Amino acid sequence: MIVERLEDLPLLTSTMLEEHYYISDHPFEHRLNSHRYQTSGTSRNLRKNIYYSNQDEDNYIRIKTDVIGTILNGYPAIRALVDMGTGHAAATAEVIFHRLGLEVEAVSFQLPIEQHLERLASFTPDVLYTMPSILDRILMASDNPVSYGIRKVILVGEVASLSWQQRVAERLGLEKRDITDTYGSIEIGTIAYYDHELDQYILVDGIIAEGLTPQELGIREFQLADDERVLVLTSTVREMFPAIRFVTYDVVRDFCSVIVDGQSRQSFRNIVRRIGNELKHGEKISIHDIESVVYRHVQDANIKVLTSNNLLTIQIVTKSEPIDSLMLQAIQYDITHHIPEIGIMIQNGLLEEIQVNHAIYDDSQHRNAIKLKRVYNNKEVF
Repeated sequence: MIVERLEDLPLLTSTMLEEHYYISDHPFEHRLNSHRYQTSGTSRNLRKNIYYSNQDEDNYIRIKTDVIGTILNGYPAIRALVDMGTGHAAATAEVIFHRLGLEVEAVSFQLPIEQHLERLASFTPDVLYTMPSILDRILMASDNPVSYGIRKVILVGEVASLSWQQRVAERLGLEKRDITDTYGSIEIGTIAYYDHELDQYILVDGIIAEGLTPQELGIREFQLADDERVLVLTSTVREMFPAIRFVTYDVVRDFCSVIVDGQSRQSFRNIVRRIGNELKHGEKISIHDIESVVYRHVQDANIKVLTSNNLLTIQIVTKSEPIDSLMLQAIQYDITHHIPEIGIMIQNGLLEEIQVNHAIYDDSQHRNAIKLKRVYNNKEVF
């Protein structure tokens, strides 16, 4: 059989991967000269083991170095602090910044937040490479984050809405263009980075993207807006992962081609949610859109989202200042009326009226978790 178009090949779905790749006693497990990285579990309660060959690892470091070099282009950075969780990005970050000629220090996310602040104060990095949830912890615990002297923030690992980035920039005394998000997955590697001039995420070299509807993926129970698509990726540089038409289950908006330095590049405006079967109704809920609404009313706060059966709760967490009931009611109204997916679910009886409440921040509840910007289900502590 001769395949002339990429679209003629089958989709690499989560079901296919769980049957053939996310398995115990994987044949790559005992292969020499390979690197193994783990991520969250499958529906069969197995940790996902993702394998990289030496060539894969070299390609990953090369591409990520090019991306961070592009982000820092023209900025005379000297020191970078890596404040990350675990996984591939954390394991390779120091090598990448050293290649770019920067002095690097790293801090473990599991340390008490006071030690993160001490490291920032003593090292005074020009560049902070971190995850949104960790940066939230830093800003919540710090009285004067401007004093650390951070001039560039590079993000990885979670949704970082533009409204959230604007709030972070203001707290750090920066412009929004000084906060740059990157997007990747442990299966594929680095996928895209945000271009402030174009207001789009630009896909990196070696990635071929498709934007498909849920119906084209065989997921008929979900409907997306006209400008939304599910991202499907093919990598031309991966060896030890079958990265052909890999379904990310990430929903992006405004998937299109743009011109960058005279060349056509694939891009999208933002990532808004994931679709899948992990959460009841959770796949229809966008952290990006909820943050955009909440930060119109309150600035110095973290946001947590919980679904429990047909109840949606938005918890707004502040350092000490209470939020009055009138503001909570205004936030509830705006979420219900300005996010169409939530309004439709309430109208159709899939969700009850949403609840918005307030809590005082306690860092001890966040110390052992890495990714907090997600929808929690009723099986998790909230």
